[in-house]
Amino acid sequence: MYEFTWKVFKETGNVNTYLLLKELEKEEHLNILPCRENTDEADCTQVT
Repeated sequence: MYEFTWKVFKETGNVNTYLLLKELEKEEHLNILPCRENTDEADCTQVT
């Protein structure tokens, strides 16, 4: 999805497409962050 969005932005210069691209980058970055200390390492769920 990211590569397609980048190609569309390069072709059109559409600001909304650029903003979508930035949201995808942010989402991808959040998905690769390590789990926090008080979580179950197997699935990153909160330990109570």
